[in-house]
Parts: sequence; structure tokens; C-alpha cells
Amino acid sequence: MNHLDEMTCLLYLERQLDRARAQEVSAHTQDCAACRTLMRALERESRLLTRAMLEEEEPLPARLAKFQERAKRSLQWIWGVAFGLAATGAYALYTGYIEPWQQQLEQAGFGGTSLLGLLVFQGAFWKGWQSMVTLLEVIALLTLAGFGAVLFRRRIRRGSALALVLAGFCAALVLPAPVLASETRRGENIAVSHDETVKGDIFLMGNRVRVDGTVDGDVFIFSHDANVTGHVTGDVIAFAHTLRIGGQVDGNIRAAVNTLTVTGSVGKNALTFADYANLDPTGKIGGSVTAFVESLNVDGKLGRDMLIFSKHLGISGTVGGGIQAKGGTFSIGATGEVDGPVRFEGEVAPEVSPGAKLASPVEYKKWEHKRSYRDSGYYIWQVIWSAAYILFGLVLFALMPEFSQEAVKSAEQYGAAAGLGVLVGFGLPIAAVIACFTVVGLFIGVSTFFLWYGALYFGQVIVGALVGQWIMGRTSELWPLIGRMAVGFIVLRLCTMIPHVGFWVKYGAAFWGIGAISLAVYRRLQPVIAPGMPSPPPLPPNTTVGGVQPA
Repeated sequence: MNHLDEMTCLLYLERQLDRARAQEVSAHTQDCAACRTLMRALERESRLLTRAMLEEEEPLPARLAKFQERAKRSLQWIWGVAFGLAATGAYALYTGYIEPWQQQLEQAGFGGTSLLGLLVFQGAFWKGWQSMVTLLEVIALLTLAGFGAVLFRRRIRRGSALALVLAGFCAALVLPAPVLASETRRGENIAVSHDETVKGDIFLMGNRVRVDGTVDGDVFIFSHDANVTGHVTGDVIAFAHTLRIGGQVDGNIRAAVNTLTVTGSVGKNALTFADYANLDPTGKIGGSVTAFVESLNVDGKLGRDMLIFSKHLGISGTVGGGIQAKGGTFSIGATGEVDGPVRFEGEVAPEVSPGAKLASPVEYKKWEHKRSYRDSGYYIWQVIWSAAYILFGLVLFALMPEFSQEAVKSAEQYGAAAGLGVLVGFGLPIAAVIACFTVVGLFIGVSTFFLWYGALYFGQVIVGALVGQWIMGRTSELWPLIGRMAVGFIVLRLCTMIPHVGFWVKYGAAFWGIGAISLAVYRRLQPVIAPGMPSPPPLPPNTTVGGVQPA
């Protein structure tokens, strides 16, 4: 007896057979018990499959549903505790790091100025920012407008978007070009002669540079040997091997040099990164001195405070303010005079001559080379930073759950993630710094650098989640994954506290996590073939592809 096959039964159930064939199948199933059993089984499977496809959410048992409701209600105090920990971490970061540096900068003569404006827009080595403020504001506005157009592109018609783009281009063209009153001179030997007066800023680039005349503006020097004996009404910003200031500078000195010598007068402050710096007896600085040097000798007169990081510091002149110094050795000669407090941290106690005139005794603090894990404060900071990391991971996992899970899965590919992490971890900041050299790429470079810096922290969170899955098992749900992330990160943090090994564990995990993030981003950018897309038709016989006949 011939039995029905499964395809015929399925076509019968889906009412795809013609009338005559359907009657034959119906009559056969009434007489054949095996085919009737097969028909009922296929009908049951088809009904279950249809119900599963139409069902949106799987119903939860009553006990689990109540637990889910209680968890949702408890999220309020969970977020409260999380933000409380964040506020505590921010306060500890400010009081432990930012505020001490701010106080030191104020003591060095930078008080009354925003730190961000000081470091970025009134920078140590380039004051051209002040003439670029308008252009940067316009670029920022256009960038925000572009982001807004991207976010609301679905609500903006094509004609409106085109009009917006054209209006932006017209606004950029109508903007007046900034006027830069500057002059550039290049050559082997560059000089501003005695009887010459330069109105505005000047850039001097050469092997030997001399400024004997008057410059009514700032002087930018890129040279091997530079000598300023004239009058500069602005600042002197120099990158040179040797810089000598023998004239009059009304502004500041900003110098990254090998040797700096001041025999003239400086009206405001001096900031230098140098091997050797000297303020001769005839030299005078009206403001403060901030120096990162190997050796600094002050034999002249200084109007305000000193902030020094040096191997050797010698004071034989007059300091109108206080001294904050850290380094190897510190000495104050018989002719030395300090009108403010003196604080020194170093290897050796300072040598103070009995003839020196001091407003107060020198406060000396010897550097103690003790291991930080013996200090109780070290463990307090570890707890604070761990809470901050877990909070950071909690926010990111809640905001980007799918991407976070993809990054954790990518971290399981150890070789690819670690190799790509080393490549991206070292290559991305270098590319960001290169982009910052141009005004157009400045926004991209700074944004990329902050993105890379944040990825260092997010990478450790990703690796912590992977370690948590190793310990507690895999999961695809959000909150269990966050719990595993917290447990795994605590284990990872404990490993970073191991002497001589913790450094490698910390940054190894960071670069490993960066590689996993990069893999997840790469896979998201790859085109995805829709599952319902029909396959291409088969090639006709005797067809060649690239001159080769397919098998």
C-alpha cells in the first residue's frame, strides 16, 4: 500500500492541492491509520509554529512577574546609590588631583584665569587661538547643525534638507576671513635690526635668530640659537636649543629649550621646559616662574612666586613671593632673599645659608619610597575607583545593551581582540594628535582623543564582564550581565593591585577591551544581507565567470 509523503500532507493542510487530489488524500487518510497519524502530527506542529510566530512576548510565571515588578520599582534607589557614588568619586577626584594643581598654578601666578582657558585657549606655546575664536565658534555651530539634521532627517523633507545645506554653505562663504597681523621670516640667519619696528606678531624660523629691534606684538621663534636684545611688547614663544633674553619683554616667556638665560627684563611670567635655566644678577622677571628643568639658578630678581620641578635649584637672588619646589637638591645662598613661604619636597634636605633672608623657615618633606599598598588611603581610593568603574559600566550597558553584549562576545576572540587593541590603542591617539595640527581637523582630533581615552575605561569594563561570565556562566540578559560585569571587574581590580604585575594587567585589559570594541564596531559597519532576500538564479550551462567555467 502506498503511503502519503510529508510534503503532500503539508500541501493538503495548507489547502494548496487541487480539488481532485485533496479528495484522494482525504479518502486515503480515512482508510490508512499511519497516514492519518502523520497528518495529525503535522497539523499539530503547524499550529504550534503559527502560534509561536504570532506571540510577541513569552508569558512569565506569576512569581517571576512579581519579581520583575519589584525590580522595576527598586531601580529608583539603585540609580540614587549609583549617582551618589558618582558624586563621591567626582568630589574625591577634584579634591585629590584637580584642586591641588589649581592651587599650585595660582601660586605660580596663574590665578584668576579659567584652567581650561589657560591650557587650551591661552595656551603655553601658541596664542593664535585668540584670533581663531570666531572661526571655531562658526565651526561648532555648523557641526551642531549637522548633527541636528542627521538626528531629524526623517522629519525633514528632501527640499528642506537641501535648503539647509545651501544656507550653511552661503553663511560660510559670507563670513569675513579673519585678519591676522603677522609676519613670517625664514632663512639661515634671521634678524630684526636695531632700527626696525615690526607692527604685529612675527614668526622667525632659522638656524640663528636675533631680535635687536622693536616688535609690537608676539615673537614666535623656531631656531637653534636665539637672542632677544630688543624690545618686545608681547610674549616670546620659543622652541630652540639656546635662548638668551637680554632686552626687554613686556609680556611672558614661554620656552621649550635646552638652555635659557635671562639677563634682561621680563614684564610678566616665565614658563619653561629646559635642561638648564639661569636668571643672571642683571636679569629681572616681574611675574612668576614655572619651570620643569634639570638645573635652575636664580641670581636676579623675581617679582612673584616659583613653581619648580627640577634636579637642582639654587637661589642667590630675590624672590618676591613663595617657592614651591620638588626635586633632588635645593640651596639658598647668603645673598638669597625670599619674601614668601618656602616648601620643598626632595631626596636631600635643603641647604640654607645663615645669611639668607627668609620670611619663614623652609618646610621640608622628604620623599618616602614606600609601597602604596601599605597605606590605608590606597585601598580607599581603590574602592572609590572600582565603584566609579562599575557605575560607568552600568550606564553604558544600560544605554547600549546590544553593543555591549556584542563587545563582550568579541572579547572572546582573544588573538584578534588583543592584536587589534594594540594597533588601535597606539595608533588612534597618534592619528588624533596629527589631526590637531590643522584647524579643520582640530575638532575631529580632540573628539577622537577623548573617545580613545573613554575607550580605555570601557575596555576594562568589557573584559570585566568577560571574566564575570567565566566565573558565573554565560547570559544574554541585561541585568545578569551587569552583575557579572561587577563581579568580574572586582576580580580584575584585585589583580591590578598585585605588585610588579598589576600595571601590565590593567593596561593589558584596557587594550584587550579596545580591540573587542573595535571588532564590534567593525562588524556593525559591515553590510548585512537580509534573510528574506532570494538567492541568485543558477547560471545557464556553459557559462564562464572570469574566463573559468564554474563547477
